[in-house]
Amino acid sequence: MTSPRYYSLDEWLRPFRSIIDERYEKCRQKERSLAGEGTLGSFALGHLYYGLHRLSDGNWVFREWAPNAAAIYLTGTFSDWQEKPEYRMKRINRQGDWEINLPPELLKHGDLYKLSMHWKEGRGERIPSYATRLFQDDTTKIFSAQVWSPDEPYSWNNPDFIPEQSAPVIYEAHIGMATEEYRTGTYREFTRDVLPYIAGAGYNTIQLMAIQEHPFYGSFGYHVSSFFAVSSRFGTPEDLRELIDTAHGLGIRVIMDLVHSHSVKNINEGLALFDGSPGQYFHTNERRNHIAWDSLCFDYGKDNVIHFLLSNCRYWIDEYGFDGFRFDGVTSMIYYDHGLGKNFTEYSEYFDGGQDIDALIYLYLANKMIHEIKPHALTVAEEMSGMPGLAAHTSAGGYGFDYRLSMGVPDFWIRLVKEIADEKWDMGTLMHELTQHRPEEKVISYCESHDQALVGDKTLIFRMIDAEMYTGMNKSHQSLVIDRGIALHKMIRLITLATAGGGYLTFMGNEFGHPEWIDFPREGNNWSYKYARRQWSLLKNESLKYGYLAAFDREMLTLQNRYGILEHPLSRIYENSSDKVIAFSRGELLFVFNFHPGNSFTDYGIPVQGKFRIILDSDDPAYGGFNRIDRNGLYLSIRKAARQTLGTPYYLYLYLPSRTAIVLKREPVRSVIDI
Repeated sequence: MTSPRYYSLDEWLRPFRSIIDERYEKCRQKERSLAGEGTLGSFALGHLYYGLHRLSDGNWVFREWAPNAAAIYLTGTFSDWQEKPEYRMKRINRQGDWEINLPPELLKHGDLYKLSMHWKEGRGERIPSYATRLFQDDTTKIFSAQVWSPDEPYSWNNPDFIPEQSAPVIYEAHIGMATEEYRTGTYREFTRDVLPYIAGAGYNTIQLMAIQEHPFYGSFGYHVSSFFAVSSRFGTPEDLRELIDTAHGLGIRVIMDLVHSHSVKNINEGLALFDGSPGQYFHTNERRNHIAWDSLCFDYGKDNVIHFLLSNCRYWIDEYGFDGFRFDGVTSMIYYDHGLGKNFTEYSEYFDGGQDIDALIYLYLANKMIHEIKPHALTVAEEMSGMPGLAAHTSAGGYGFDYRLSMGVPDFWIRLVKEIADEKWDMGTLMHELTQHRPEEKVISYCESHDQALVGDKTLIFRMIDAEMYTGMNKSHQSLVIDRGIALHKMIRLITLATAGGGYLTFMGNEFGHPEWIDFPREGNNWSYKYARRQWSLLKNESLKYGYLAAFDREMLTLQNRYGILEHPLSRIYENSSDKVIAFSRGELLFVFNFHPGNSFTDYGIPVQGKFRIILDSDDPAYGGFNRIDRNGLYLSIRKAARQTLGTPYYLYLYLPSRTAIVLKREPVRSVIDI
């Protein structure tokens, strides 16, 4: 049975339905062309064919795709890095596949190797395109591929892990900066030290950054060179498997920050001129160079490129047990101009010919294949234009992402905190910005991710508290600036989670108000690790106020895990911009916020009927509040009118201190008191 097309939910798409249908048919045609009588999953097996593999008889086979190559030599520690006739590869077909068979004793675990690539106009050293393990020399900083064939492969403790099908509450993390020391952290340290914290905090999903190998650490992992290789900075492939396996044992899904939107320009380490041809993987015209990222743009119109990238998706799922992906830079992929400098205020901007249909087809294929081989997989698009259908199911004519990142939300919070005085915040605008999304899609909302903390920018709490973060966070210190920052930090997080249209995300450390921005070691900061780490000691120091914020975050997620806030529709109840008060419900929970910087309200009437008790109060001293609310009583709606009629509304009368949020749970009730 065919699902209704997603555009049936949006009348504004009516003029563009024929274009949408035409694009969808192109996706289906490409799927049929690539899969044939099989499936996309069976098509996406390049990682089992290309690269270095040990055969059942103990021999080795190595294959590479290099259609422009005239000759290829396998070199390495086994050949003293010399080109030798016996290690010259053989071209085996017209498509440009090369192959060499090697005896068992030639290669051993840990050996280094590369390709010496020859083409008509020249030659050069190359890292194999399907290399799964790299090694960087500490002295020369040169990368080589490494034979990775341990005697005992990793044994999974949770091979059949299936996460609970609850809304994703995501902890975005970077392995290298997860340590407090002035160095690069490791997979093992993250497994030992950070995983238990994440589980205890209530997050059900971890999004790991910078997993694919990247030559420059300061790129945050977004300038990938070897797409199939685990970043060797953080440890071994087995260490990463253990991390994911341990997370699964804790009931946590792990998704990967996948970079298929561009590739590093590096020639020796990357794919830029892999076989001497600039057009093997990338565009050769003006679209080749990404003007904003100083990187190369894939040509998604080539079947071999699609095969490479789809195989890459399957590889990370099959070999490491990843539960899905956050696709980076989707807006950049799907527009010829990368969406730079555009606000996307008109629907025509999605259909005016400026879209890369090949990229959209690839994203359709990727989502279709990922969910085919792992039905419970989670895919998230980092996409800011709001492209229709991007997060609609493929059966409904969409491109298949489960969620889109709601990238306008953190931008809105920064603009609000940075540019608008507290007393001028408009509650209607606030609710609109937090809840808007396309009717056919679910979104991941967040106050700030790693993007909002990069050097040159500031985290939300640093914008609100600034220099006093360094001097005023001791519990014995009193400061109106600190009080404001802590109060709004809690309220902003709670309302962002509670209004989210699908899921929620935070970046590592931001949940407890980490004070520093992020800046990786580079020449400009004298290769310092000062800002490329997380100061967990701030959280553990009981004399500081950071623990208040972590405790509130933990209790906030406890409500999500217990009551499934994000699984229930949001019902807007009350907004008053003069008073800065908002109230709405989700399921059996009622959320009430007073954003006013100075006014507290006694007996403030919220138009809702029922009996309630408070289950979370941001003014609780346990979270750094001032204990102004009675959290032990029951609150009953009443009708307060001189002359009551059947239609006289009920109100819940509450004390709402300034800059406070409360969450109330609806209780069973037989009758409501009228006065």
